[in-house]
Amino acid sequence: MQVSWPKRILYWAPRVLGVLFAAFISLFAFDVLGTGSGFWPTLGALAIHLIPTALVLLALLIAWRREWIGSLLFLALGIGYFWMTGLREHWSAYLIITGPLLLEAALLLANWYWRRELRPGM
Repeated sequence: MQVSWPKRILYWAPRVLGVLFAAFISLFAFDVLGTGSGFWPTLGALAIHLIPTALVLLALLIAWRREWIGSLLFLALGIGYFWMTGLREHWSAYLIITGPLLLEAALLLANWYWRRELRPGM
């Protein structure tokens, strides 16, 4: 059975969004470069700044086949950002960071709900 293009878009949208979002938040790690610190302190700071990227990629890896678990993980990442910042950031920061995480959670939930139509034969 052939899968229609809207269903393909629904299947691939959360996966592509997850990869693009991981690439986007990894850009924030570059602020540690050029601080004048030595090699090892800079490497340590870079590793710490890439922890959110690793969490997003781990959630995406799990969500690739288990969409409902991925949906919960991305929802938790979005709520975790709210909790860790203590609502001290400008609203635009929440829109830019939490918005894609919640969209990802919603798309993965839709993937899970319509999994039989999106992946026939599985």
